[in-house]
Amino acid sequence: MDNTALKDLFTKKNAVDGFIKVTDKPVGTLSSEQKAVLNRKGNELFNTGDIEHARRIYITTGYSDGLTRVGDIYMKQQRPLDALKLYLLAHNKRKSEPLIEILANIVSIELKSE
Repeated sequence: MDNTALKDLFTKKNAVDGFIKVTDKPVGTLSSEQKAVLNRKGNELFNTGDIEHARRIYITTGYSDGLTRVGDIYMKQQRPLDALKLYLLAHNKRKSEPLIEILANIVSIELKSE
């Protein structure tokens, strides 16, 4: 997806729900074994196409690879803000920084036009 297409998606009505909440943190009381079991379940759900339930598990466990994979699905579905949230939660700068740059450019353009 090129920058122009992303800009169009960011400025459409469905992207104006507000700022991205990135305060979701993994549950701190989970043991390594519990996280592993949950991540395996999340992977099963992801592989069978149940992306939303997999996403919930990955957020609960803080599984960055799973969060990134769901973010990639969201990008393919033209949901860049949802993808950005997951990339940020996954601490994936390689995928989040280009989206942040596009958002910054959009904001800059909007401020200059006022």
